[in-house]
Amino acid sequence: MEKSAASTEPQGPRPVLGRDSVQVPDDQDFRSFRLECEAEEGWNLTYSKAGVSVWVQAVEMDRTLHKIKCRMECRDVPAETLYDVLHDIEYRKKWDSNVIETFDIARLTVNADVGYYSWRCPKPLKNRDVITLRSWLPMGTDYIIMNYSVKHPKYPPRKDLVRAVSIQTGYLIQSTGPKSCVITYLAQVDPKGSLPKWVVNKSSQFLAPKAMKKMYKACVKYPEWKQKHQPHFKPWLHPEQSPLPSLALSELSVQHADSLENIDESAVTESREERLGGAGGEGSDDDTSLT
Repeated sequence: MEKSAASTEPQGPRPVLGRDSVQVPDDQDFRSFRLECEAEEGWNLTYSKAGVSVWVQAVEMDRTLHKIKCRMECRDVPAETLYDVLHDIEYRKKWDSNVIETFDIARLTVNADVGYYSWRCPKPLKNRDVITLRSWLPMGTDYIIMNYSVKHPKYPPRKDLVRAVSIQTGYLIQSTGPKSCVITYLAQVDPKGSLPKWVVNKSSQFLAPKAMKKMYKACVKYPEWKQKHQPHFKPWLHPEQSPLPSLALSELSVQHADSLENIDESAVTESREERLGGAGGEGSDDDTSLT
């Protein structure tokens, strides 16, 4: 199950601001991501309740570009189950109530691909989408999945959505026992817009914790669901199962935030439906679709 993260491509910059060329992350990139997930200095704790903690970090004081880090204890979920849930795109369509559309586009290596994801934002903000290069690495009983934004010639920005930029986003899953683990979600995303402060506050105080709890519920139900839906099909563990076409890195380019249109939504006020935790998005705890 162990896979090498090494790439035959020339070594490029790390997946942070200023990346110039598209590269599949290597072992050093994965180590750097893990260290950032575990770091404490410079992070402000904004939420801590029932095994879920959220921290935020302002990257630049004059912009709405923030890093957010969420950590959740999963007492009844093995690390490998959580890893499967995060990879299983068909299951994600069942449990992720924020998803509008998601699909894999092409395979780059045995542990890297390119995919599309669009999601609902708190009303009345415009919904967002992103094209990312995603890579993953099992490390014994721990796992990392991480991504950053790229441009694909066949999937330009759409008029009905705002193209956001993932500078670096991902998950660190750490096993704490045969049937327990801790997951850390780390995101540095440019939403391509001047967002009102209530959005940042709501994300850290409400949306992120709620999304983590929903993920946990999905993990508990996954083994039963998977038994009914191609139980042996796990291309993230068995690359030979992947139906995706291969794609050369040269077909992709880095998605820089400054090349996209900025949408000024700083004056947008939260809708009454959102304030009351209305239907749709993370306002609902309904998980009856996970069957």
